[in-house]
Amino acid sequence: QVHLLESGGGLVQAGGSLRLSCAASGLTFSSYAMGWFRQAPGKEHECVAAISRSGGGIYYADSVKGRFIISRDNAKNTLYVQMNSLKPEDTAVYFCAATPNFQLTNNYAAYGYWGQGTQVTVSS
Repeated sequence: QVHLLESGGGLVQAGGSLRLSCAASGLTFSSYAMGWFRQAPGKEHECVAAISRSGGGIYYADSVKGRFIISRDNAKNTLYVQMNSLKPEDTAVYFCAATPNFQLTNNYAAYGYWGQGTQVTVSS
């Protein structure tokens, strides 16, 4: 059974940083492209970053480009996102997700496995 477990969320002041982790089990991690999504109240899921199987391909949403850094450690079956210069509009529940797609994608429908999410709250 596939499990994706996020950690690292919390409350931070604007301008601060957080690092989210996603520990994966029950799948061959290196065979899956991975993504970080977020969902704010009343809004749809937004893909903020995605990374290819090897880590060689990376996507960022314009809203986080230059502030967030996605990475993965295939030896540790773990996905990360370093979030810097956080803004109140980054407040959301953050999810990691896995897709067997060969190429990275920001398409929500392509991701079949999801974590339970971790809350990130940025105060002004």
